[in-house]
Amino acid sequence: MSDSAITVGAENEFFLGRQPIVGRSRELVAYELLFRSSRADRASVIDDVYATAVVIKHAFSGLGIVTALGKKKGFINFDERLLMSDVIATLPKDRVVLEILEHVPMTPRVVDRCRALREAGYTIGLDDVIGLTDALRTVLPYVSFVKVDVSVLTEEQIADLVRELKTYNVKLLAEKIETAEQYEFCRSLGFHLFQGYFLARPTVLTGRSVQPSTLLLLRIFRLTGANAETDELERALRQAPDLTVRLLRVANSVAMLRANKIYSLRNAILVLGQVQIGRIVQLMLFAQQWDADITTDPLVQTAAVRGRLMEEIADALGLEKVRGSAFMVGIMSLADSLFSQSLIEILDILGLDETLHDALLHRRGQLGALLTLVEASENADSRTFISVARELGLTDVNEFNRRQIQALRWAANL
Repeated sequence: MSDSAITVGAENEFFLGRQPIVGRSRELVAYELLFRSSRADRASVIDDVYATAVVIKHAFSGLGIVTALGKKKGFINFDERLLMSDVIATLPKDRVVLEILEHVPMTPRVVDRCRALREAGYTIGLDDVIGLTDALRTVLPYVSFVKVDVSVLTEEQIADLVRELKTYNVKLLAEKIETAEQYEFCRSLGFHLFQGYFLARPTVLTGRSVQPSTLLLLRIFRLTGANAETDELERALRQAPDLTVRLLRVANSVAMLRANKIYSLRNAILVLGQVQIGRIVQLMLFAQQWDADITTDPLVQTAAVRGRLMEEIADALGLEKVRGSAFMVGIMSLADSLFSQSLIEILDILGLDETLHDALLHRRGQLGALLTLVEASENADSRTFISVARELGLTDVNEFNRRQIQALRWAANL
């Protein structure tokens, strides 16, 4: 079981984050949904049954499957008690992977249960595998995914384990990937899927350039050609974090001539004008080499949700002076990963307002606090979350939860 960004306090207090599971091209394949408690200033899982029950409740009842997972599969932890229970019957067979925790003993009773679930159409995975025992080998014929904990094994041990696992009809998932070297090594061994801080923390997902989808660019191009309302064009541009950064670069060159600073996406649209935006989009359409959108790229998705959530929290707290900039700060906080360039270098050429600089580089001011709050939620850092929430005057954790759900739903509907 890898680290996550789900934090739960009282039963109705939860923060939903989803750790991406990516494929060999780093495309988003699935999410792992995990539990963390946020009582007082600590995070801990008290009971596996309670933890999984809360995840299921919020992911499939409270949020709805589209909001929780989009079109992807969800990996959910199961201990022995839940594996043997009727709770599984409430889950959609085609959308979940029942991830059996590493401490579950592979008794004949458990193996029989796995066989029955497999025959009933469920997908089963094994969590935190670091070696094969005779007991594990008996259940492998009914397993579809094996998650190998690469953090505690040597390269030789990983290679030996992969060699044996390849004799079974299973997909191999390397979990707890923390460095580029680990990722490349596991990829060379033939792992199908990957999960870990190197991939789940967007600030270290570097070395790639993302593009908005062709359909989205065409829609924006049509809007500029029709001289659409600024509000409608702004809504469309919010779906393309990388295009937003490109537009900011161009807007900066115009703004500099006017001795202005860019402080919001709407401001950039007004500075540039729709004709100029249409030209930029048209160039991107001609130059685009591949089609990656919010549903397939975890980094673009994270950027969109982060920006929207910051805006939602600013609205909830009545921070009208920074609400217009909150979305942009959320997007820009991942610009270094989106463009494989340092954030300082990017900000140097964008000409953003000094308040945005302070928020992005030093986490200062209300915008900096909002960004810190959202990052703490993503990283399950309950201590930082509680401290910053108090600083901002956010006394109702459930209000954050509601706004987070709205941000996730917004992203799911893009």
